[in-house]
Amino acid sequence: MSKPAGQIAATLRAADRDRYLSVLYAPEGKRDALFSLYAFNAEIAAIRDRIREALPGEIRLQWWRDVLAASEGAGEGHPVAAALVETIRLHNLPRSAFHNYLEARIFDLYDDPMPSRVDLEGYCGETASAIIQLAALILDPAAAPAHTKLAGHAGCALAITGLLRLLPIHRARGQCYVPRDILASAGMSPEEFLAGAPDGSARHAVEATVALASDHLAAFLKNAPDLPPGLRPAFLPLAVVPAYLSKLSRNPAAALETSAGISDLRRHWIMLRAASSGWR
Repeated sequence: MSKPAGQIAATLRAADRDRYLSVLYAPEGKRDALFSLYAFNAEIAAIRDRIREALPGEIRLQWWRDVLAASEGAGEGHPVAAALVETIRLHNLPRSAFHNYLEARIFDLYDDPMPSRVDLEGYCGETASAIIQLAALILDPAAAPAHTKLAGHAGCALAITGLLRLLPIHRARGQCYVPRDILASAGMSPEEFLAGAPDGSARHAVEATVALASDHLAAFLKNAPDLPPGLRPAFLPLAVVPAYLSKLSRNPAAALETSAGISDLRRHWIMLRAASSGWR
């Protein structure tokens, strides 16, 4: 691993432990490309944490669009950007997927509530599902297209679970990713959810969102045994989702105040088991 690649891996390890661990189970020759893809995802996901207003975030997203649309050599001076441009070139990744990803991420910069569960699934599809599919194309471009639907369900389960784990942060800064129609079915508005309604409505909304993530996880697990071993590392971040959802299901109200987590030892064991045996 080169020095820049090592720096990118270290950055990913700090920002996204689950995806970092998943790369360690990929073939050595594919790891740098996966590190660059996941580091890009982590960097875009962190933009909201670094800005006070939406406009600087929009400018940052536009910078990435310009870099990814440019010819070879773009992104020099920015290790993650330069590595990603090289990854796209070497693996012939579709630039349209990155464009759609960046468009979807505009939502993160504003405080508009998520309109509906369909909109949430679309957001997850353009972000987490796209990252899984791109990782699959890096690992095995011939086999990956046949598993696009599986990547869709995997990405929705992964992303919705991640949003549930980030509920305390999102609520503190006025963001509502829980869809408006789910909140309505629980008898509350996005404003009431963010304010912390004193009754059980917020808990019911969390339970309904956990159920949505669980539905996508079940749809993934139904066909996961057919996943070729060569593509398995692209889906490995999903391996820990059942543990997170189990914890969220046991105490939905706690998700409003604290992030559901698992120990590093358990995370390693779950990832190792999935990498070795897949999903059965």
